[in-house]
Amino acid sequence: MASTKANVRSPFDASKYLETAGVRRRIVSYRKGQVIFAQGDKSRSVFYLREGRVKITVSSSVGKERVIALLGEHEFFGEGCIAGQPLRVARATAISPTSVLEIQKAEMVRVIHEEHEFSDLFVAHMLSRNVRVEEDLADQLFNFSEKRLARALLLVARYGEDEAPEKIVAKVSQETLGEMIGTTRSRVSFFMNKFRKLDLSSTMAGCTSTVRFSASHFKIDSSLSTGATSGDRDRADHVRRTEEVPRSADLARHAD
Repeated sequence: MASTKANVRSPFDASKYLETAGVRRRIVSYRKGQVIFAQGDKSRSVFYLREGRVKITVSSSVGKERVIALLGEHEFFGEGCIAGQPLRVARATAISPTSVLEIQKAEMVRVIHEEHEFSDLFVAHMLSRNVRVEEDLADQLFNFSEKRLARALLLVARYGEDEAPEKIVAKVSQETLGEMIGTTRSRVSFFMNKFRKLDLSSTMAGCTSTVRFSASHFKIDSSLSTGATSGDRDRADHVRRTEEVPRSADLARHAD
C-alpha cells in the first residue's frame, strides 16, 4: 500500500513551475481597463494569467469590435508568437486588477522542449482552445442570439469545470456580452430579463449595465430530481438546450 501511494504523482502545477523553476520571465501587474497588448503590436512573448481576468477583442477596419474570449486565472494567451505570428491579431485588456507572467518567445520554446510535463500541459491547453474556437464558430453560424447568450453565460460562469458552484465570477457588462455574441446591448438586456423570469440567472446587482452571474443557478436547474414540478423541468430543459453544441449531423441539416 505504501509503495502504491509513493507511485502516485501530484498533478503538474504550471504556475508553481513557471515561478520557481528558473524560467526567465517577468511579473507584470495591470489595473482594470489597462491594455496588455494591442492589435497590431509585435508578437514576442507568451502570457500566463496569475490573477484577475482578461478580455481578448478583435477590431475591424471600420471600428467594429468583438470579444472573442474572456480568460481566467491559470490560462495562457498571446501564444500565437510560437506559431510564427509576427503581429498580434487581437487586443488583450485587463477587466479586473490583473497579474501576469510574461515569457519571451525563445524562453517559452526552450521550456516546452526541455520540460515534458509542462509541454504536455501546454499542448492540452492549445487543443482545448482549438475545440473552443470550433464550438464558437458553430454557435455563431447556427444559433439564435438568445441561445448564444445562454451559452456565453455558461462559459463566463465556467459551467462544467471544477469550480465551486457558489463562486460568483467578475462583473461582466451587458455591452461585453453583446460583443461576445454579436448583438446589441438592448437585446442582451431583453434576454436577461427573460432568463430572470425563468429563474435562470441571478438578479442584477443594483446596476442596469452590469450582471453578476453564478454557475450555481444553472447547476441547480440542470440537475433537478424526478420529483420536480413541470415548470422546473421546462426550465431545466431550456438550460440543457442552451448547453448543446450542434453535432455534424445537425450542422448538415441546418446547411440543407
